[in-house]
Amino acid sequence: MSNDARNKKWSALVGATTAVLLVAGCSGGGDDSTADGDVTLEFTQWWEPELPDGALRALMDTFEAENPGITVELLSGPYASTKEQVVAGSATGTMSDVVGLDGAWVSDFAKQGSLADMSALMTDAGYDEDQLASQIQIDGSTYMVPVINFVYPLFTNDGLLADAGVTAPPSTRSEFFDAAEAVTAQGDNTYGWILPLSMEAPNGIQNDVMSWAWASGGTMLDDGQPDLTNDDVTSAVDYVQSLWDAGVVAPGSLTMKEQDKVEEFTNGRAAMMIDSLAHINLIRESNPDLSFSVSSIPAEDSFTGERGIPYASWGIGVAENSEHQAEAFKLVEFLMSEETNSELSSLANAFPGNTSAVPDFVEGDELFQDAFDIYTSGYPANEFVGLPVAEQLMRLFDEQLQMTLTGEQSVPEMLQASQDAWMAEF
Repeated sequence: MSNDARNKKWSALVGATTAVLLVAGCSGGGDDSTADGDVTLEFTQWWEPELPDGALRALMDTFEAENPGITVELLSGPYASTKEQVVAGSATGTMSDVVGLDGAWVSDFAKQGSLADMSALMTDAGYDEDQLASQIQIDGSTYMVPVINFVYPLFTNDGLLADAGVTAPPSTRSEFFDAAEAVTAQGDNTYGWILPLSMEAPNGIQNDVMSWAWASGGTMLDDGQPDLTNDDVTSAVDYVQSLWDAGVVAPGSLTMKEQDKVEEFTNGRAAMMIDSLAHINLIRESNPDLSFSVSSIPAEDSFTGERGIPYASWGIGVAENSEHQAEAFKLVEFLMSEETNSELSSLANAFPGNTSAVPDFVEGDELFQDAFDIYTSGYPANEFVGLPVAEQLMRLFDEQLQMTLTGEQSVPEMLQASQDAWMAEF
């Protein structure tokens, strides 16, 4: 690929004219081999900006040293920009050879035929699948391998809670409500909870809303089909509505994205948020004086079972349009090897996708040890993974929830409208 084409692709990551640029100028996943047989793999992901400086490049240098003749070009950007890049690449057949994937995207890409069948690539490479903790499959074929997994516990600003007379992170919904009220009552533009509901990035529905149902053992599905009017989801949305009506949710929620949530918490303007472990070090670096902890998402007061813990993965896939799928799978193998996967999960403060890998942070950091204890005492819960048009489902739910929070309809009306909208997508 020429420098000009690379520049166009990078512009697509950060500019408002993403789709136009990609359609006009990129040839990702094409034949980037040289006359002597050397291959350059393009690897699009949002991981590099979230890892320590130079960490992902260092892993690629190791891969290149172990695989002479293969060079990896990292195409890195924030999550939202990366998604735009990958979506446009899927639509235009210009997807990079190797792509970082969110599980919510996989069903769409698989149906579009833009992802290679990794089950076939594993077979061709003689790869042992048993070392993988999980695979995302559509109709029996794997299209994404989760490289590392992040759980989403409750983060609490313990200083703000203490100032409000709250001595411990809340464990039940009632305790959470009381703590949120107490913090908000302190004034000074500080609120108890922060809830991102941007329609542009609707993953707040997965991480910050539906997580209340999963934390109490609830479900939003019945035999794989939408079941949004059941008692579990109704109870969770009723609870979110009660927090909203009480005025304990930070303002701006309807347009707020996940990064806004983290910034508000880091700057001490919100006492509690549900967030990824990936942001622990970011919070520490941005505000070293902030005293915070992680704990399980509060459950219904009467609940005594195992709590579901929302999670998200840094997944990986190979483009169907890649001219170098065998070489691309070598990179997948490298990242999923016990040694590399241990190192990557340690760097990202996540749990590994290789069953034998062990991150080094578990025993060296109290917060991560707490998170690991939460993870092992409950079960990972994310019912959006693998659903068709998962992000669209979140957006449809978000649209109805926003109308409910602003008083345009009741919770039962909202859930029935969401159920109808979801069924139309199945």
